[in-house]
Amino acid sequence: MGEQTANTEEVAAGPFRNWGFWAVIIGATALVLVFIQIFGPMLEPKPSVGTQIVEIAGDIKRAAWRTFLGFPSESAEPVPVSAMNYLALAAPVLGVVAIVLSMISGVLRENRRFAMYGTGLGASAILFHFFWWMAL
Repeated sequence: MGEQTANTEEVAAGPFRNWGFWAVIIGATALVLVFIQIFGPMLEPKPSVGTQIVEIAGDIKRAAWRTFLGFPSESAEPVPVSAMNYLALAAPVLGVVAIVLSMISGVLRENRRFAMYGTGLGASAILFHFFWWMAL
């Protein structure tokens, strides 16, 4: 009777006490962050093509005059840091965390499905992130 109540307490605890459950959650978060990183820049407003061409022509004209007059070339302006810059680091790191939590879940012999799903999601996040940067 004592063993049955102990087993019932483990079942009643739910998935929140499983390492594998957290591996799945973190792996899914990593995968979502990769997709946000891929599709996020497409949602930003872009200037029209005509405006871009005029800006490029103006830059060429200024650079030509600076060279002609012997002035030093302009230094590039630093790119401002945004949240998208941190996604490039956060997504694969969370993928690795998901894989580590899945390994802990496997060592502790928790539910194998959680460990497999967490590993799959974490590895997918890392691979999608890698292939995206290779495509760029």
